[in-house]
Amino acid sequence: MTAPKPKTASSLTEHAHQSIKRHILSSDMTRGERLTEEFFSRELGISKSPVREAMNSLEREGLLRIEPRRGAFVRTFSEREIADLYTVREILEVHAATNAELTEEFVEGLRTSVERTKEALLRDDKAAHIEEDIAFHAQIVQAAGNAELTRVHANIQDKLWLCRCQTYQITSTDTPKAHGEIVECFAAGDRAGAIEAVRGHIQFVSKALQRAQAAS
Repeated sequence: MTAPKPKTASSLTEHAHQSIKRHILSSDMTRGERLTEEFFSRELGISKSPVREAMNSLEREGLLRIEPRRGAFVRTFSEREIADLYTVREILEVHAATNAELTEEFVEGLRTSVERTKEALLRDDKAAHIEEDIAFHAQIVQAAGNAELTRVHANIQDKLWLCRCQTYQITSTDTPKAHGEIVECFAAGDRAGAIEAVRGHIQFVSKALQRAQAAS
């Protein structure tokens, strides 16, 4: 019997990275709540070093704010920051929808994503829903065949990851219908319709989040 390979520093850091992200999602953390290396080191049964590396990575992604001698805090966004991020996302995804290669595999991949989103909603699996939402839009961007566009879009999606935690309660039930409309437009070769569906979907979520932010 082959002995299991010891975990490398990079695999431990990735494990910590994903665990901290899921903790933020599943625990509905409040604004200003402090995260500590000690807590995650104890919970995950690993040293502080990979936890520290994971937190630094999450700060670069825009999910955490690390303050010297105070600790790490969940990142918050102002109404203006939310509006700016969603505006950039809209520009990128409209460009992607305009240039996406409309293959059968592309359309079927999007349809499969819609079904997974429906299943996540039935289970009330917030993390799975958010991950699938990100994957759906990433497929559209990747279909444009522009590596730099994909890179910039992924960075925007990282920053909007926390916003999606808030929009889950507001817009999650509308997501399968909105995504379904986009898919069917692509399937029918109606690129103009797909572009407008993408634009409308992103604007709807952005406005809903800004309203919620203003009311909080």
